[in-house]
Amino acid sequence: MTRRILLVAHPRRSEAQHLAKDVVARLVAEGIEVALLPEEAEAVNVQTDNSVLEADPDDPARDCELVCVLGGDGTILRGAEMSRGTDAPLLGVNLGHVGFLAEAEREDLKDTVERIVSRDYTVEERMTLDVRVARDGEVVARSWALNEVSVEKAARERMLELALEIDGRPLSTFGCDGMLMATPTGSTAYAFSAGGPLVWPQVEALLLVPSNAHALFARPMVISPKSQVAIEIDPRGPSALLDCDGRRTVELPPGARVELARGSVPVRMVRLDGQPFADRLVRKFDLPVRGWRGAPHSG
Repeated sequence: MTRRILLVAHPRRSEAQHLAKDVVARLVAEGIEVALLPEEAEAVNVQTDNSVLEADPDDPARDCELVCVLGGDGTILRGAEMSRGTDAPLLGVNLGHVGFLAEAEREDLKDTVERIVSRDYTVEERMTLDVRVARDGEVVARSWALNEVSVEKAARERMLELALEIDGRPLSTFGCDGMLMATPTGSTAYAFSAGGPLVWPQVEALLLVPSNAHALFARPMVISPKSQVAIEIDPRGPSALLDCDGRRTVELPPGARVELARGSVPVRMVRLDGQPFADRLVRKFDLPVRGWRGAPHSG
């Protein structure tokens, strides 16, 4: 059976286009078909033929064994939209700055392609979030997120008034700029910038992080992955915005109710080296580890 890879690259970044063309050539030389979205095939300047295919924008990962993304976390999140719910896991190659979602760096690209060709990788599932928006008891929107869902004020000059509910019980009200709910994968993203904790990806938990809240009880919380969370917008206050991974936005009128829970469909992500998460933190944040001697030798 012919093998096929979906290649995703930022269509307006010259470095991504140049590297994508090289990846296409390497994979095709190994007898692997490469699918690209029409805009990206044009940007990369490759001719579609029997080995380089134009992916269906409505179902780009169909018949693909893997989704390979060249770019930063934003492009990798776009790739997650394509791979979620399919059998094709997601492999990110970092062309951005921090790139926490990426499994490989640009300088490792040759080795990464070889690992793809030989299927020398493992796959792990990452928790997602499901979200729905209700108004007057009627569901008006649904979405999902890999990193985080944020409820944020729409008007800069006015503070949001939110009520937080966990497992069907009211917990607190906040005057704030917003509220974040994040997965362990998203703990290094927006939630971290807002003062939330770093959570190892293997931990089964959900994070709640108030943003600039004026309240005595406004600390980040780590809650059960089975918990049901609701955030209610004060019907007498200003409107808000719901944002999922910085990619999907819904307007929230006063009185809207946002209901969140662990996602029913995870995102499958490729692991290449099994590197400890602590090593990734040190590398990505350039943390000082001078003076570390490690555990004493036994015997």
